[in-house]
Amino acid sequence: MIAKVALVTGSGRGIGLATARRFLAEGWRVALLDIDGGLLAAAMADIGEPDLTLPLLCDVADGPALRAAVQRAATHFGRLDALVNNAGIAVFKPILETTPEEWARTMAVNLTGPFLATQAAAPIMAETGGGAVVNITSISGVRASTLRVAYGTSKAALAHLTKQQAVELAALGIRANAVAPGPVDTAMAKAVHTTEIRRDYHDAIPLNRYGLEEELAEVIIFLCTERASYITGQVIAVDGGFEAAGIGLPTLRAARRNL
Repeated sequence: MIAKVALVTGSGRGIGLATARRFLAEGWRVALLDIDGGLLAAAMADIGEPDLTLPLLCDVADGPALRAAVQRAATHFGRLDALVNNAGIAVFKPILETTPEEWARTMAVNLTGPFLATQAAAPIMAETGGGAVVNITSISGVRASTLRVAYGTSKAALAHLTKQQAVELAALGIRANAVAPGPVDTAMAKAVHTTEIRRDYHDAIPLNRYGLEEELAEVIIFLCTERASYITGQVIAVDGGFEAAGIGLPTLRAARRNL
């Protein structure tokens, strides 16, 4: 049986790297794409599976380079079965202070990148009967949040792009879904979330903790496999209940603990 192939963008660290590891654990071969050569090299060395992995140094906002990278992965492994559009950036600034350049770059990476990567990957997937696309959106694309005008808007648009992909690519045997992480213990979160911010998030999350990169990877992998063969066009929140919770939950939860 031929091992399937996945391409994961933004896989030098965080959720992308955890996802690449999980694919390998399930017997897939993986192309790891990242803009940071140092992170990519460290990830490849740490994984230590040169016959099963392929490093691709690329900026997902660079259309020609991205198309070439996708084609290189397909040529190297002989097929492509899954694309995980994980690469993303965030600008944390008030709406009136966000520059046009910051807005444009955020949209280019978070929205145009997945659009271009899927455009390049879909015809290749179709050659072997289809495949799966998983876009990594965010809870910030579902509910507005302070300082996330560019990031949240890009992720909301990516959620809709996912639905467009699902509708238009189904005829090629390609399913498209999205995973919307809530607060996750990534390097980015650790760098920008102060103790006070983390406490606020804990209060707002029914499960009262941040998610783990591996927990996101489990859902992503599921959506790429035949176990999810009848799921397409969905945005699945992996957020400890953050999106479902309403105002007043922390107070009610605290009151219940005192019963």
